[in-house]
Amino acid sequence: MTDTPIRWGILGTGGIARVFTEDLLRLPGHEVVAVGSRATGTAEAFAARHGIGRAHGSYEDLAADGEVDVVYVATPHPGHHPAALRCLEGGRAVLVEKPFTTTAADAEHLIAVARDRGLFAMEGMWTRFNPVISRLRALVADGAIGEIQSVYADFSFAFAFDPAHRLWAPELAGGALLDVGVYPVSFAWMLLGAPDTVQATSAPAPTGVDANTGILLGYASGAVALLHCGLMADSPQTATVTGTKGRIEVAAPFFRPKAMTVHRAGAEPETFTTEIDGHGYTYQAAEVARCLRAGALESPLMPLGETRDILGTLETIAALLGGPAQAARLDGLRASGSR
Repeated sequence: MTDTPIRWGILGTGGIARVFTEDLLRLPGHEVVAVGSRATGTAEAFAARHGIGRAHGSYEDLAADGEVDVVYVATPHPGHHPAALRCLEGGRAVLVEKPFTTTAADAEHLIAVARDRGLFAMEGMWTRFNPVISRLRALVADGAIGEIQSVYADFSFAFAFDPAHRLWAPELAGGALLDVGVYPVSFAWMLLGAPDTVQATSAPAPTGVDANTGILLGYASGAVALLHCGLMADSPQTATVTGTKGRIEVAAPFFRPKAMTVHRAGAEPETFTTEIDGHGYTYQAAEVARCLRAGALESPLMPLGETRDILGTLETIAALLGGPAQAARLDGLRASGSR
């Protein structure tokens, strides 16, 4: 696989599948060779729109396609576990859109299957591969701002309430936490690792899912992470990392930034900017290709164990939000990924 193109299959035909496919089509060394949907007509329409050679009318048929090296799983997140499992059992490597699954147990199951079969798997947390975030991680590792004292990250947007929409429906693992809260939690994890304490509060929607949630993560080092996610209002969507020798401010949207500013004690601020290639998904696709060509089963930039443990923290946060509706939502999350 060192010289041949990486052959992708796309599982799902929604908006995220579309933009990811558009980015793959602009990336040298990658080919989109197949798409799978639950309906043949939908798969054929998607294939025709993007010039894809094969359209499968079931996820099982895509998973069995021997001309596919890796499948991008682009269903709504309650469907990630069963879809990714089909692909792994069919011998396909997987890139699974975030969140990887809805529970840590389901993530652990997919990880075990991937490792048992010697297949690559990764969560599609595109932020981790963004060039600004890569630069931020390098600066922090080099001690540019000293020891981290706090991480602030915020992702909220206004979305009209509709109890039938997946974002508001508990049976579809709705709510802010899994859809957008995974971004600030993963961002804090990237810099500080596993928290020693977790606190959270939320205002629920009429359906019971979390609609406006605040999270406080504490660390034995004395550092804290103050995080926010929501569906009720448009927030700044920025992030700040503060250290003993300065701070780094990540421009909005922090999950897909084009710029950040480094403030060092006693020095003029420095701003790092970059243009984003395509929609911003090319960077994670390039990492998948690098890993496949190297024979790696996971990426050091988004390790599988970290993906699983972040989901464990999200489950802890959801449990802290409490209430009968939240308990029902947790049951729904587990049921959505049941085996």
